[in-house]
Amino acid sequence: MELLLPYLRAFLVGGGFCVIAQILIDRTKLTPARILVLYVVAGVVLGAMGVYQPLIEFAGAGATTPLTGFGFLIAKGVREAVEEKGLLGALTGGLSAAAGGIAGALVLGYLACLFTKGNPKA
Repeated sequence: MELLLPYLRAFLVGGGFCVIAQILIDRTKLTPARILVLYVVAGVVLGAMGVYQPLIEFAGAGATTPLTGFGFLIAKGVREAVEEKGLLGALTGGLSAAAGGIAGALVLGYLACLFTKGNPKA
């Protein structure tokens, strides 16, 4: 059972983020794009408040995979780069911290396009 506990925590936290997003879609007039931006900003704000790092330690991928984790990662990268490089780090830190994930998404998206037949909506 102890082996499954990290997976359960990741599922519950990540699923909780999905439930909140679905409620926002169903009950408000927010568009999915605005909800995505809200999640990224929420990750930044929760990281600044010191709440998100303990959530990551508790839930692992359930907290780092959603867009809130992306916002937290960018803010953490900026914070660390500013400490190392000064004000110039505010411009470079977020991108360098998230470069691996962004590159992976681009490469896998490109490969998916190569091996599947797209059906663009007209």
